[in-house]
Parts: sequence; structure tokens; C-alpha cells
Amino acid sequence: MQKLGEFKLPNFFNYPPYFTLQPVRETREKQIQLWKELIIDFCRTQKIFVIALEVDFPLFSNAAIERSLSHEAREAFLSALVSDGRAEWMDKGHRKCLVLWHRIQDWADLIINFVKENGLEDSVMTVEEIRSGVESRGTELHGIDRTVLMRALKLLEHKGKLAIFKGTSADDEGVKFSL
Repeated sequence: MQKLGEFKLPNFFNYPPYFTLQPVRETREKQIQLWKELIIDFCRTQKIFVIALEVDFPLFSNAAIERSLSHEAREAFLSALVSDGRAEWMDKGHRKCLVLWHRIQDWADLIINFVKENGLEDSVMTVEEIRSGVESRGTELHGIDRTVLMRALKLLEHKGKLAIFKGTSADDEGVKFSL
């Protein structure tokens, strides 16, 4: 089995036709499903939140079989993730895609669990502490994309689970949990 760093690549990654959009609908649907799963799994394990279509992305080429995905294929696979609610285009030109290996609601649930597990129910933390603090080490929250984190926090604020306090800079933004 081929690896990309520590990530184990699926068998189809060595099959040249999977690097070309398939013309037969049933085959293309299977191809898209396999690529969606691969992209989500890879991004989750590597903590990648943004994929730029114009920049080399490790999954989009396989030197061993001398194949690369076309721009059209890259956009098709990412658009399929967008349709599933697992990604969002960051611009109208579809040049950058925010990958959501957890949906925003799932990230919000992870934050609630993190708060409860660490006894932070009535605590105040900065947004940066949630992303990179000692408490978040070893959790999926450690290194979370700021945009994703803020969307999950705003969802929890809307539900009355916390209050977000603006600081003088983005590094000063705070969160008061009230669970």
C-alpha cells in the first residue's frame, strides 16, 4: 500500500483512470465518492482546512503512475464535497475551498465536549487558547482553522452556550462559556 507521509493511500490511487473524470455516469459517481472520502480523510489526518485549486495539493497527483487530476476534476470533486455540506468555496471563482471534515454543528459539539471534559463550563478563554492552548493539545480543536472555529463559536453563541468578546485585535478575542 502506497503512503503519503504517514497517510495510507487507498488502492484506487494507483489506478490511472481514477485521475481522469469518467464519462459513464455510474462510474463517475463511484469515482467522485471515492475521491470525496479520500480528500476528507486526508485533510482530517493532516489538519488541512483549505485547498487551493491552483496550488499543488499532494493528493491531486501520483508520480508513481505519472498522473495528475485536471483542474476540471479537482473542481468536480471539491464541488461534490460542497454539495454534501463538507466544504465551502471561499471565493466566487472556485479557486479556494474550505474543507469541513466535521460540519460546523459537529465542531460546535466538539467544543462543548472539550469545555466539559476540561471543567471549563464557566470559564473565559481566548480564541487562540482554544486553537493552540495547552488544554486543546491532543484534541481535534488544536490547530483548527480560525474561520471554522469562529463559525462554530458563533453557532454556540446563538444557542446561548457562550458569549464572544471582541478584543483590540483578533488575538484578544475571548469566549465566556455558560454551560
